[in-house]
Amino acid sequence: MDEDTDRTSPSAPAVSGGPPPPRDRLRAFLREGPPFGPTRPGFWRSPIRGPWTTSVLGAVLLVGLTLVTVTGLLSYAAYNPDLTPVNDKTPDKGLLGFYLFPWPTDPPWLYRLTQGIHVTLGIVLVPVLLAKLWSVIPLFFTWPPVRSAAHALERLSLLCLVGGALFVFATGLLNVQLEYVFPGSFYVLHFYGSWVFLGGFVVHIATKAPTMVRALREGPPSSGESPGGAPPGDTGLVTPDPAPATLSRGGLLGMVGLGSLTLLAVTVGQSIGGPLRATALLAPRGRSGDGPNGFPVNNTAARARIGADDVGDDWRLTVRGGGREAVLSREELLALPQHRAALPIACVEGWSTENQDWSGVRLSDLAGLVGVPGPTGVFVESLQRGGSFTSVGLRANQVGDPRSLLALRVNGADLSLDHGYPARVIVPASPGVHNTKWIGRLTFGELP
Repeated sequence: MDEDTDRTSPSAPAVSGGPPPPRDRLRAFLREGPPFGPTRPGFWRSPIRGPWTTSVLGAVLLVGLTLVTVTGLLSYAAYNPDLTPVNDKTPDKGLLGFYLFPWPTDPPWLYRLTQGIHVTLGIVLVPVLLAKLWSVIPLFFTWPPVRSAAHALERLSLLCLVGGALFVFATGLLNVQLEYVFPGSFYVLHFYGSWVFLGGFVVHIATKAPTMVRALREGPPSSGESPGGAPPGDTGLVTPDPAPATLSRGGLLGMVGLGSLTLLAVTVGQSIGGPLRATALLAPRGRSGDGPNGFPVNNTAARARIGADDVGDDWRLTVRGGGREAVLSREELLALPQHRAALPIACVEGWSTENQDWSGVRLSDLAGLVGVPGPTGVFVESLQRGGSFTSVGLRANQVGDPRSLLALRVNGADLSLDHGYPARVIVPASPGVHNTKWIGRLTFGELP
């Protein structure tokens, strides 16, 4: 797949008596481009580029990116951003939130499934995306850059598609690794970048789908035909001066497939769990010790600046609602009716746990304690100092679910400090950051 510079260069007709005048040279440059470099058709010499190669990769991305986009939109909806500004890390979304709906609590593994697919498939598609960009790179250097108003719109959609895809994939991969080297909030950047990409994606599908279908129907070239996958035409993908092949079309697709399978093997375990968790080499978080609390944790007590003084014997939970207030110690909470729920934890980075056996007081019982009848929402506030999601709003359907608990214990033991001791919220099908830890106050029926 080596590239080489075009050994031919355009030449203007010889002008007797000396070089052509500057005006003629300028016209030739505008018409034909630089005499060498990537704008020349012969610069890109790989014999395996062509409509068929590009179409195969495009078909994979069409299916894969559609699924990644749908699960990404569902992930945003799971945060219930239209419930309260506290939940919404992407202000001024306007019409971009047209599809939002109240996030359900059934099935309880819903967010674990959708976000696991979103992150795992996004990582698996990285080799396919890079190969697709390689296959169409000659089109980025077509000359002249803009031929008409319609061509300018097509180029703009291509910029949104390629730029948006690279930006969204880059920020997503960095978020999975908890590397926030980009300026600003991940949620805001990823959200708006995704909509830029989606706009370019839709336009690209609408304009290129017929070409892709035709190329796939015709199949790869047989012997004697153009090595790029179709007779040379106006696609700009087939080189007029192919270099000796160093890799076949099947070899290229096999290499891309092997790369994707390798990324799947070192990623999927963080979502599936069980024995495969040991193979999740790209998952940056490990277990929180051994025993009943020995499952992964995202935000540690040290990172949240939670110390012994915050959760010692003087800790109290304040429950408010309907003009009433109750202040409860942990012992008083343990004296209330205790309930159990087997629920996983699933986070935006794609990792999740198997079901853990939580026990504690139902959120609906705590609402009744201050005389707030259901259904009602709740505003949850953590003792955490700084960072994102120190407070969250939960919908009435989440509070009313009998599996939604103010958890005090897990797997038969007290919560560890990293898992939210002395009390945390656990809600079925909710993103991990909404299962707030180190609870200080619950306010029922009032959301900011």
